[in-house]
Amino acid sequence: MIVTLTPNPSIDRTVSISHLERGEVHRATASRVDPGGKGVNVSRALAAHGLHSVAVLPAGGAEGALLERLLTSTGVEVLPVPIGGSVRANVALVEPDGTTTKVNEPGPTLTTAELSSLVAGAATALMRGPSWVVGCGSLPPGVDDELYAVLVRRARAAGVRVAVDTSGVPLARAVAAGPDLIKPNHEELAELVGTALPTLADVHTAAKGLLGQGVGTVVVSLGRHGALLVTDGLTAHGHAVVDRPLSTVGAGDALLAGYLHATATGSAPDSALAAGVAWGAAAVGLPGSRMPTPGDVHGIPVLVTHHPDLTLRLAP
Repeated sequence: MIVTLTPNPSIDRTVSISHLERGEVHRATASRVDPGGKGVNVSRALAAHGLHSVAVLPAGGAEGALLERLLTSTGVEVLPVPIGGSVRANVALVEPDGTTTKVNEPGPTLTTAELSSLVAGAATALMRGPSWVVGCGSLPPGVDDELYAVLVRRARAAGVRVAVDTSGVPLARAVAAGPDLIKPNHEELAELVGTALPTLADVHTAAKGLLGQGVGTVVVSLGRHGALLVTDGLTAHGHAVVDRPLSTVGAGDALLAGYLHATATGSAPDSALAAGVAWGAAAVGLPGSRMPTPGDVHGIPVLVTHHPDLTLRLAP
């Protein structure tokens, strides 16, 4: 069982259009509504592959009620924390080549009592002895940047492995607490270390530096360049080709879910990387923020290189 904490979940509406023109009226070719938020996506992907996942999240307003219904229908166990505000709604505009333009609402402001209840909900889930607890996504207004660091310390005290996927100051604070795993993307890692990372060698150096600060494993998602895994004794690069990209929304979340699923079922880190890259590639080939099923992932070839070409330039 894997627990996810999503402090700022959402309802995600994905609208497909033929071409984005600023200031013009567009006619959608398709649309869909999914439960959203990084941790929510991780839970959805895990549930789609038959692993029990518990989603701890704030829920309020009509969007919160819809979020609970949608998540429960996918097989995710939801531990909702009632709040006075409404869960946010996000919109993604997706073009035929997979280019995605997102507009994310900030989310509701949580009161001190609501935040305490959210942390208590995560602590309760820790007592059930999960394989991992995962803190994911942005923080809503009013939430202290220390939230994920608190989660790391509580998980480690409970003897539970903890992963964090966020950005900015909350990520820096979490790193200082020593999580077992972080999964930044290329831009988030560059922001964390305070310098541009134009090559795979630069990403590798930055990740190694984080290991020296107490992080157990760094998995960096690199978009079309795959992902880089760095541990104390291993560096590996995983890559898969997506022939028909439809949407990049949630691809990094699927990658993290695939990695966690593989480690929870006994796979070695390099095999877990291959699973994560396959899940992420499968998500890119699906519309909206759909999470991949075993059928979507099956047959996707992933090349894992243990001595990657660190001179590879990482173009945007």
